[in-house]
Amino acid sequence: MSKHGKRFLLARQEVKEPAYELQEAVRLLKRLPQPKFDQTIELHLKLGVDAKQSDQQLRGAISLPAGVGRKRRVIAFCAPEAVEGAKKAGAVEAGGDDLVEKITGGWADFDVAVAHPQMMKNVAKLGRILGPQGKMPTPKAGTVGPDVPALVGEFAAGKVEYRNDAGGNIHAAVGKISFTEQAIVDNVLAFLEHIRKRKPASAKGQFVQRVVLTATMSPGIPLDLKTLPVGV
Repeated sequence: MSKHGKRFLLARQEVKEPAYELQEAVRLLKRLPQPKFDQTIELHLKLGVDAKQSDQQLRGAISLPAGVGRKRRVIAFCAPEAVEGAKKAGAVEAGGDDLVEKITGGWADFDVAVAHPQMMKNVAKLGRILGPQGKMPTPKAGTVGPDVPALVGEFAAGKVEYRNDAGGNIHAAVGKISFTEQAIVDNVLAFLEHIRKRKPASAKGQFVQRVVLTATMSPGIPLDLKTLPVGV
């Protein structure tokens, strides 16, 4: 028996071509049978990188033109005098050793952690807790910086973090199904252009090998790389 429901199977029948031009793919995704909630639109990339090599691993963050349609719960590791500013910027919690102790005690009701560089020596002890959750602040992910309120504001508004998995794939949210077609297109192109610019110097051959557009409960729609105007 199929593990997919009737709605998904009907939707999959609508994906008839081996690859689609981006605008066409977005139009198709929006007209597929929809569940009763606002699905998150996702972009899945297969990259020509050796994920075992540290110089070929990609990790970072990007603010998309139309946002991603949801706010995120952000905490900030900062000095006492910066706590008020971080909370005004949208942090659900902010602090130093007190926040470290709270998380050590089991609290984890947040999506993103940002930190001032001077706080990283305090935060380091949380590596075993936050690392496996993908929440450990790091300069590579853009979650460590001197302007903590600005970091809080960006990530609370939906700044997208990404990192390649062991297979060299990247998965990222690029909006909601309720977005306009143009907003989705703009977000996808912005993300692809960002990734293209991050190609490791040591990566050989075709960098972006496959791109699939999908939504939370919808089938994947392969994109035609030849028609993407970002040189991937």
